[in-house]
Amino acid sequence: MTRLVFTHATVIDGDGSTLTEAHVVVDADRIAAVGTGPVSTRPDDRIIDLHGRTVMPGMVNCHFHATYHNLGAAPAPFGLEEPAALQAVRAVNSLELLVNSGFTSAVSAGAPFAIDASIKVAIERGLIVGPRLVPCSRDVSTTGHAGDRSYPPHWQVGALGAIRPSDGPDEFRRSVRAEIKEGAEIIKMFVTGGHGTIGPKEQLEMSREEMAAGIEAAHLRGAKVRGHIANREAILMALDLRMDIIDHADGMDDECIERIVETGTPVVPSMMFPARFSQAMGDSALGFTDSMKADIDAMADVLPKANAAGMRLVLGDDYGAMFFPHGPYAEELAYYSEEVGIPTMDVIRWATKHGAELMGRGDELGTVTAGKLADLLVVDGNPLADIAVLQDRANLLGILKGGHLVKDCLPDHHSPTL
Repeated sequence: MTRLVFTHATVIDGDGSTLTEAHVVVDADRIAAVGTGPVSTRPDDRIIDLHGRTVMPGMVNCHFHATYHNLGAAPAPFGLEEPAALQAVRAVNSLELLVNSGFTSAVSAGAPFAIDASIKVAIERGLIVGPRLVPCSRDVSTTGHAGDRSYPPHWQVGALGAIRPSDGPDEFRRSVRAEIKEGAEIIKMFVTGGHGTIGPKEQLEMSREEMAAGIEAAHLRGAKVRGHIANREAILMALDLRMDIIDHADGMDDECIERIVETGTPVVPSMMFPARFSQAMGDSALGFTDSMKADIDAMADVLPKANAAGMRLVLGDDYGAMFFPHGPYAEELAYYSEEVGIPTMDVIRWATKHGAELMGRGDELGTVTAGKLADLLVVDGNPLADIAVLQDRANLLGILKGGHLVKDCLPDHHSPTL
């Protein structure tokens, strides 16, 4: 099999280090070698002189709603009442766009009708193009929870496939088991309101006993649990009960930071959607947007501290919601780097190494390391010098997933002198 041999590359390894004038060798689905100095080649190698261009890990979006389409726009359509088949087609389109934006893996944050699980199978069978996909359940929470209250009261939102209402520990166990049976590898719980929902962020949407039962049921069947959480008390309760992923984490304070770092629990801050939503709404939704802006400001203050403390922060947001369309996924890196003040190298680590660890695949993905799967990007430019280069898909000259070139605009240069 023909190997890919990248020479004269700048390598951003995903874990805080860089190499210059380096080589990366891809053999079948794996990274065979990474280093500087002479590289041994074979007659049938495809040798690509990158002239200083960048090789970095493929990125991971850890909060992805493939079916969302202008979700929350009023009046209807709300983006949920479309037939499941049409939502699935939208999801295929979104996931193809995501992988062609340099995100070779995606962790779903919820989809109706087990669409995620079916699309994962289609991707793995080569029927469609998409990233590695970790499917997620419908929202599992109590009757009338914040997500439920975001829609007209006469709607049976559960019938639209968006939520699985559950009341009491036994129903939580049953719902979790049913979602896993349908292919979910992550269970989504709506623990509080806030962060773009109508429900108040201060209010718990489930009891401690209900959450504990759902988490236990998921873990017994090998699934993870993620939670929409937007207040301090709910964060601490979720940590006590061994929730695997915390989404949003509005209200996080020093105690939360300490506990999160201690447990190693990944956090998906997903700040861009509320920031862009509040900008778009302006004064037309005073009160609602004022609260969102206060949360954004508070998170912008606490996030650099959390990052410096070693929190496992990752990328991902509510693309497909109103004012926040699918497509410009890499803008998120620039947002955290330029607007929140996170060092660019750290943001790249969030997008690569940390994302792979959230997936439970840190031993196979997330860094440019010999022996790992060859999920790689070849970038025309250096994201450390200008993180915005990742936003223009034309700058992604090569996108590899498991050694397969999803995109091949590579500058081949066969040279006998290496």
